[in-house]
Amino acid sequence: MVFKIKSVFVFSFLVTMLLAFMTVEITVAKSGKKIIAEGKRIAVEFDDNLKSRIISKLDKNLVLGKFSNSEFVTVNGKNINDFKLIDFKMSEWLDSIGNGKEYLVTGVSKGLKKKISVVSYNEFPSMLFFKVAYRNISKQNITIDSWTSNNYSISAISVKEGEPKFWSYQPGSYGWDNNWIIPLTEGYSRENYLGMNHAEYGGGTPVADIWRPDCGIAIGHVEMVPKYVSFPVSMPDKNEAELAIDYKKKVELKPGEEFSTFRTFVEVHKGDHYNGLVLYRQFMEKRGIKFIDTPSDDYGTEWCSWGLERDFTMEQIYNTLPKVKELGLDWIVLDMEWYDKIGEFNPNKNKFPNGEEDIIKFVQKIHEMGFKVQLWWMPFAVEPNSELMSNHYDFLLNDEDGSPHFMPLFFKSFYLCPASKDVVEYSKQLVTKFMMWGFDGLKIDGNNMNCAPPCFNPEHNHLRPEESAEGIPAFFKVVYETALSLNPNAKIEICPCGTNQSFFLMPYMNETVASDPHNSWQVRHKGKTLRALTGQKTLFYGDHVELSDDKSDFASTIGVGGAIGTKFVYPPGIHMNTETGDISLTTEKEKTWKKWIDVYNANMLSKGIYRGELYDIGFDKPEIHVVQKDKVIYYALFALEFNGKVELRGLENTNYKLTDYENNVEIGNTEGPVNKIKVNFKKHLLIKAEPK
Repeated sequence: MVFKIKSVFVFSFLVTMLLAFMTVEITVAKSGKKIIAEGKRIAVEFDDNLKSRIISKLDKNLVLGKFSNSEFVTVNGKNINDFKLIDFKMSEWLDSIGNGKEYLVTGVSKGLKKKISVVSYNEFPSMLFFKVAYRNISKQNITIDSWTSNNYSISAISVKEGEPKFWSYQPGSYGWDNNWIIPLTEGYSRENYLGMNHAEYGGGTPVADIWRPDCGIAIGHVEMVPKYVSFPVSMPDKNEAELAIDYKKKVELKPGEEFSTFRTFVEVHKGDHYNGLVLYRQFMEKRGIKFIDTPSDDYGTEWCSWGLERDFTMEQIYNTLPKVKELGLDWIVLDMEWYDKIGEFNPNKNKFPNGEEDIIKFVQKIHEMGFKVQLWWMPFAVEPNSELMSNHYDFLLNDEDGSPHFMPLFFKSFYLCPASKDVVEYSKQLVTKFMMWGFDGLKIDGNNMNCAPPCFNPEHNHLRPEESAEGIPAFFKVVYETALSLNPNAKIEICPCGTNQSFFLMPYMNETVASDPHNSWQVRHKGKTLRALTGQKTLFYGDHVELSDDKSDFASTIGVGGAIGTKFVYPPGIHMNTETGDISLTTEKEKTWKKWIDVYNANMLSKGIYRGELYDIGFDKPEIHVVQKDKVIYYALFALEFNGKVELRGLENTNYKLTDYENNVEIGNTEGPVNKIKVNFKKHLLIKAEPK
């Protein structure tokens, strides 16, 4: 026992001495020259007015753009951005993330002192982390309207004629047809506000990325909860693109007071946004974010009742199930309108006359047929004229004028505040009820889930109105843990209906989804994005195939390593779907569906490793996605039409047999580690490379 006490004392003493040594500051003499804060693969260069630019050191030193006013504040509508450099210091750094260096850059301007902390970690050599403090050094109060950080320019390089000079990943939510990945064009500009862009939706992942063929730059924040920040992206002229982080909130500084920004980052990367998002996710995992492996039984294919829409009958579902079984599908999803009212979620008496007794019998029948079954649920919302609305005004999320916040689009409901302890407890009871009915998982759906408006309900005692949005991750953590405590293999999907999905929700689901794609391009680029943000642990579901090109593009989901699903109507002609038109399963379509279900089950690429780093989704033509399972590598090629050579990347130094695995046709051989083959296809080509 004495030995243990002495060991602890000696260890503590050594750590204290080590930290004291590592935080000794080295003051760099001011010489009028530009100063640099850097990691092993990235540097930020400041001039005398604290304008800065980013230098990539991935290969050789490469200046990415011109000097910009990178960190500044707005006072009375005017940007305060010329800060005269007065000090620059470097010291060793050690925290829970790891060791590295901290650079402190200090400047003054118009009554304000700005101190920029730039930290480089040895473990994240292509990232730099910023936190900026602004101090009022005047004799009057100063009201700051907003702050901006990491405002950078990236210069264009020569590209092939007709090709865009930049591609960009943008996090803002702007409606169901919004692409997350876009080519930038001259004159383009978008705010990418991660608060509410509509009364019903907002939010997203706090990272923006612009890349060109040789290099990309990404910025973001690393707070542990969502923030109402903006990520403006623009291309003001043909030679430059720009991105930044903005936060609009008034701060009153008395003389001598200071405030600090959120902790933000800039990184450089090769290839497309996938590589940038992987680094962001890895850093957040170091901060404590954890992803849990999707249970192996949850990778099956599914049929969803949404093909029949809201007015389905139980007879229609029961008549469809034998065909679903014949096709070899594994999961059934009981979608919208199984309940009486949103918020209360009691069984709909028109569909389940005996209430809970009937819905339990439904689940039992599904299980007897060999299926698993998910239940649709929309959280923190309540319909008008419901008992819950009448009895629990204390649950409501109120706008600043005191009125409950209304969602006017699809659901026509009021927000419940996700940060209210009573709402969380009520939702926990609902989830417990659903799982006790016997359901194997939840399809949690609704475009309200990514974000929430600021809440002014005095019953909730919020310290800040934006706590409503910041509380969403904790809400879903309770939901997730409750469901898994009752069924450890439960499949939990969160589908924020076309919005740009929030990273903060992803640890609390084990199935991500393309969330109402409008075409196959959205299936593929959402798949690539979500695989980057969740790693290889979380299943990606491509959503109903009827939402893809030609209402039948299974290849796009399979090619990016996703699970496939359908919402077909059977027998043919019993319902005309308002969202996608006639989606009847005809005799001809049945053959196609059966073929692709067999392709999926034979290869199970959803359990493979997605190799998103190998190809650039914007600049590489044709578009190529790669999934690896053990030594076998699967390539998925996409283009309207392509005839030429493609480079097969990611191979080992050996010989491979190449097979068109959609049609089970051998197409040749190749040798690694990199080789080109001649291909000719329309729409897609799926290639399996097996070592000989």
